[in-house]
Amino acid sequence: MSHAVSQLPALDPLDVLDIDALLDDEERAIRDTVSQFVREQVLPEVGDWFERGVLPLEVIRELGKLGLFGMHLEGYGCAGASAVAYGITCLELEAGDTGIRSACSVQGSLAMFAIWKWGSEEQKQRWLPPMAAGDSIGCFGLTEPDAGSDPGAMRTHARRDGTDWILNGTKMWITNGTIADVAIVWARTDEGEIRGFVVEKGTPGFSAPEIHRKLSLRASVTSELVLQDVRVPEESMLPGASTLRGPLSCLNEARYGIVWGVVGAGRACFEAALEYAKERIVFGKPISGYQLTQQKLAEMALELGRAHLVSLHIGRMKDAGTLRPEHVSLGKMGNVRGALEVARSARTILGANGITLEYPVIRHANNLESVLTYEGTHEVHTLVLGSALTGENAFR
Repeated sequence: MSHAVSQLPALDPLDVLDIDALLDDEERAIRDTVSQFVREQVLPEVGDWFERGVLPLEVIRELGKLGLFGMHLEGYGCAGASAVAYGITCLELEAGDTGIRSACSVQGSLAMFAIWKWGSEEQKQRWLPPMAAGDSIGCFGLTEPDAGSDPGAMRTHARRDGTDWILNGTKMWITNGTIADVAIVWARTDEGEIRGFVVEKGTPGFSAPEIHRKLSLRASVTSELVLQDVRVPEESMLPGASTLRGPLSCLNEARYGIVWGVVGAGRACFEAALEYAKERIVFGKPISGYQLTQQKLAEMALELGRAHLVSLHIGRMKDAGTLRPEHVSLGKMGNVRGALEVARSARTILGANGITLEYPVIRHANNLESVLTYEGTHEVHTLVLGSALTGENAFR
């Protein structure tokens, strides 16, 4: 008795779990548009940008022209796309470089989201449309030299002076700071409140020197923000936020994008390693034919598939309104760690070629070292999840 054997299509090594089938037509269209932008305008040049430590401003402007800035926000020139569509965008951008995704994330999920969520109607009308279009660039000033994982320890101070506010302090590791037209600066008031202020470029006493000598996130503008008796009017204060809940809500938006983005970085490393393994001949055959190499590739594919599914499920939860901050912490800590493991394994497959900018692997590996600790360190997200599991606060 014979049985017919069904002929399954060939396995897609970059999507072994066929996650593409779980997307709708609009999500696939957004993915293809962003992927084409990265393929045509980022990948040919990004190795040179990384080596020179630059990210051309015109590339950031192009993200606005594509409608990617604040794409998951409603109104004011924003696209109102789903959380999953935004996540897919982050994945494809970071497949190009973390610096590209960071520029988009800081603009839309930090600076724009702060105004959209906590700003006045006048502030929204003034800033969100040009920021969505890429005509105005924003940055987000929360981290300080001595206040990273503990933002409640910030020293930046806001003092009332009549109807104005006087800001003094320093912010550190601020993406887009030097090129930004507007900064969202968080400061503590005499009453102990945490307030956000919209500070425009060129305001007397405000400067944003660029940070150099980085060995990670080199294709990204990273800056200090220095505020020396910066006077801003009452109307510059975000009226809706008076506690740490304000800036932390923005960070959670940005962390969500990271959950997706690092899958793109890992995928780029895996793809480079897979193609190299097929072409590199050792002892008379491609190294892809050796068991140890196949084990590495199989484990990389497993990790990427798992991370991609986590991202998609978290995105569907966000769209359904059921997402909790602990879910985002789980996604960030797991996916960043997995992407780093993929990048390091890919580097070993490429051998000496893995440390050159002719291939994307060492660039992504270096960038992921920054992603491991920014927007909440791996340890902090571990404790966020641990506290949710046990009901015990490990932070004090």
